[in-house]
Amino acid sequence: MAQEFEQLNQQANQTVGPPTDRPAERWAVIVTGGSPLPGGITALIPQASFVIAADSGLDHAIASGITPDLVVGDLDSVRPEGIAWARQRNIPFEVYPADKDLTDTQIALGAAWTRQLDHVVLVGGGGDRLDHSISALTALGHPSLGECKMLRAFWGTARVDVLHAPGYWELDLPNGTTFSLLALHGDCERVTLSGARWPLRDALIEPASSLGVSNIADETLRLSVGAGVLTVIIPYFLSGDPQ
Repeated sequence: MAQEFEQLNQQANQTVGPPTDRPAERWAVIVTGGSPLPGGITALIPQASFVIAADSGLDHAIASGITPDLVVGDLDSVRPEGIAWARQRNIPFEVYPADKDLTDTQIALGAAWTRQLDHVVLVGGGGDRLDHSISALTALGHPSLGECKMLRAFWGTARVDVLHAPGYWELDLPNGTTFSLLALHGDCERVTLSGARWPLRDALIEPASSLGVSNIADETLRLSVGAGVLTVIIPYFLSGDPQ
């Protein structure tokens, strides 16, 4: 992906506006296209983040009161009014050709990667394009992002944490919260989980396995993974429904 990002950067045909005057931060928030963002999402965006809007993610950012620092993509789905709004504010654009191998969301991840932003939050309304959702969320598991300190998505009502092994993580969830552990990028080895109704110890979670599906948090989740990329999905995080 790193080479693809560099090739796409060379293909960018337009840059508009001066560099952002915000202080340098290592947080990247990527707003994607699809459906409008869920209510209250702005409260989950860290202050002083570098915000990247991917194509029509610009429209959703504007509607949610979020001002991007950068707009990327082929701009085939963003509204002209959104483009005009951003140009009036001198927000930079990186425009790519429609014939490209990466999605706009992947290009936005590349923009974060090239800026050495090591906390990445992907924000999307979900939408009815299952293929786009799978592509966006699995992109967080690409090996080029393995050095990031945090990879998280708020997708519709769900929260998704992508954990690149080896490592140890603690996730604070309300008691009774439903969550699932999925191996979307290949085998996850030596998975140990505590703080849940059904703990695991040195478990193997395979891509087709249901071993980690629909568990219940009893307290702070403690997870360690020896190898692989583990995806943690909390399906009702923004709805408050623990079932």
